[in-house]
Amino acid sequence: MIDLSKPSILLVEDEANLHETLKMNLELEGFQVTSAFDGIQAMKAVGNEYFDLIIMDVMIPEVDGFSVTQNIRLSNAEVPILILSAKDSSADRVMGLKKGADDYLTKPFNLEELLLRVQKLIHKNKRLQDKSSVGDTYLFGGNTVDFKAQQATTHGGEKIDLSKKEAMLLKLLIENKNEVVPREKILQSVWGYNVYPTTRTIDNFILSFRKYFEEDSRNPKYFHSVRGVGYKYAE
Repeated sequence: MIDLSKPSILLVEDEANLHETLKMNLELEGFQVTSAFDGIQAMKAVGNEYFDLIIMDVMIPEVDGFSVTQNIRLSNAEVPILILSAKDSSADRVMGLKKGADDYLTKPFNLEELLLRVQKLIHKNKRLQDKSSVGDTYLFGGNTVDFKAQQATTHGGEKIDLSKKEAMLLKLLIENKNEVVPREKILQSVWGYNVYPTTRTIDNFILSFRKYFEEDSRNPKYFHSVRGVGYKYAE
């Protein structure tokens, strides 16, 4: 069973012995590790799961680590990526960072240093993602939302009981005001999925929010779907 309290790491490394050593040590440090042994497996995993960090070897079969990193960055700007490489020239380091890596470690490396860098990247990313809370109540466009009571009063004066998931999703979108929140982050934060199903559930919630809070649900002012990326609360 998936333990959502543990940060999840995608480990992309084709050298079996090194892969097992890293996996074992990361798990001993309290991380949840998903394995990929080539570039195609890595891209598939990123498409299916939420990760707090990706450790990416460069010299992997099918698609190299630099290309996989670049591909991931097209759809996921948030997840930290730590590149592992036997190439230690400054040109290779620059290449890795240009492709979207957050950190670059050359082989052979000190295991303790790797674990420290992993911790640092995950903590930094968590701080960036933890937006300041909006508090228990929030007012917009004549609507009032009481997150604690899970109730809302609409601009038309109608009182609505919100489900726990509706209140959580509303709060997440409002705390990230004017920013697109990726579907993966919503499903992880609100539903607690690590491997997630279709996003139709979120679409239905957004439609409900428009019905509750928008003056014209067909021309929404506040709740927007960004095709292929996620959802946004704008004000």
